[in-house]
Amino acid sequence: MLEILGKSTSINVRKVLWLCAELRLDHQQPGGDGTDPAGAAAALAALNPNGQVPVLRDGGFVLWESNSICRYLAAREGRDDLLPQAPQARARVEQWMDWQATDLNTAWRYAFMAMVRRHPDYADPTAVAASLGQWNRLMGMLDRQLVQTGAYVAGTEFSLADVVLGLSTQRWRLTPGDKPTFPAVDAWFERLRPRAGFALHVDNGVP
Repeated sequence: MLEILGKSTSINVRKVLWLCAELRLDHQQPGGDGTDPAGAAAALAALNPNGQVPVLRDGGFVLWESNSICRYLAAREGRDDLLPQAPQARARVEQWMDWQATDLNTAWRYAFMAMVRRHPDYADPTAVAASLGQWNRLMGMLDRQLVQTGAYVAGTEFSLADVVLGLSTQRWRLTPGDKPTFPAVDAWFERLRPRAGFALHVDNGVP
């Protein structure tokens, strides 16, 4: 059985959990409730040199980095609808996945750590405002993309791009601060609501 290491409150763990619900994959999650049973923390350190979650174990195969895990699981299950085999269609999906992991994550980090985590190292109001402004700008970019597709991030069909950006959008929605209204993002988020695992792993009140 698949094993996913990491707490269920982690945004990156939740990506994988939502995808498992989409794929109807049975899995175990030691330490998922934060109690760290059976040395889950030590196991994590041994499996991922970065010491970060999630880590996936599929038999003897170990994989870390949440977006890579999502790609692997979709390919493992033959879900070409989520991660197409055709080069151009696949590139569109992976382009937005990579954008989420690099541009978008970099933008929100300071504002989120300051306003949600209340971390003392992120207390500069100028830096908070700059981070939130950049985050809003990039969410506007996502909104324009959704206007173009009229449905989902990479096109007319739900894909892994929607999985990873659905979690990022939930974080943006729940973080305090002045934020513009993006009608296409709002409509897309509503389209995601009926999907398996969305209420439990995405729109669950956890930023």
